[in-house]
Amino acid sequence: MTGLVIKNTGSHYIVLTEDGVERPCLAKGNLRLRGFRSTNPIVVGDHVVVEQTSGQAEEETLYIKDILPRKNYIIRRAANLSKESHILAANIDASFLVCTIAAPETSTTFIDRFLATAEAYRVPTELIFNKIDLYTPEAIDYMEELIALYEGIGYPCHRVSATTGEGVEALIDHLKGKITLFSGHSGVGKSTLINQLIPGVELRTGSISLAHFKGMHTTTFSQMVPLPYSEGGYLIDTPGIKGFGMLEMEDAEVSHYFPELFEESTACRFGNCTHTHEPGCAVREAVEAGRIASSRYISYLGILEDKESGKYRPEYK
Repeated sequence: MTGLVIKNTGSHYIVLTEDGVERPCLAKGNLRLRGFRSTNPIVVGDHVVVEQTSGQAEEETLYIKDILPRKNYIIRRAANLSKESHILAANIDASFLVCTIAAPETSTTFIDRFLATAEAYRVPTELIFNKIDLYTPEAIDYMEELIALYEGIGYPCHRVSATTGEGVEALIDHLKGKITLFSGHSGVGKSTLINQLIPGVELRTGSISLAHFKGMHTTTFSQMVPLPYSEGGYLIDTPGIKGFGMLEMEDAEVSHYFPELFEESTACRFGNCTHTHEPGCAVREAVEAGRIASSRYISYLGILEDKESGKYRPEYK
């Protein structure tokens, strides 16, 4: 029997099996020991093979015995350094990164790392700038600069207030009929926004820690929430994340996942240009001329630096 993993609590799973029933499952022991260098070898969005075994008192336990091939996933370096990676979700059609200008601030470093990973797996991504009802005029100006930057590269952006509902309705057409991942820092209002998009789902929400001015974690597990539209679809809610360490990219590939860098690189003098020091580098010339934003170039260099030194700095937002 096959099914779709719709909830993952870390050690237990809810699988929507092919007969349309949601069933609690465990991972078979040998599946966990197959050399998966990941904190979560089974993730929300996985298509899996399950089997039933008879337990005591004729109780039946459903076990996940295999994971079917994934079409894509969003991956980052795990916070637990004993493992190599943490996969946010698999087999997704699109992703939304929920950002905030303040309380807490989402840095361009974090945004760019998320976008580069999404590019690597061909996951169309859009940015949601939430909490617009709270911003000062200066913050609004900065947000508009970021929106101009990312829309200029090709990433659609949305101005939203999950609290007042402003801009929420316009998001619905982007979700219908798709499996869409929602991600972002803790405290960006992701759960509040999902509650607006899917009335009655009632995800827990939390307040901002005044001591650290960072979001308090309210989602502690990943889950797929069915969309209440005739076209169907799912929204994947994930726990808030602090940093986004990069994985599975060769140095020569990193610039391919920054569309504007890749476009300019066709004019570089050398085909293997790293865009760091070589003469005749069209990318660095484009940065100096303002055709490539310096923040994007700095993000690119930061990924190269982390890979070369074999380290990841969790303080990156």
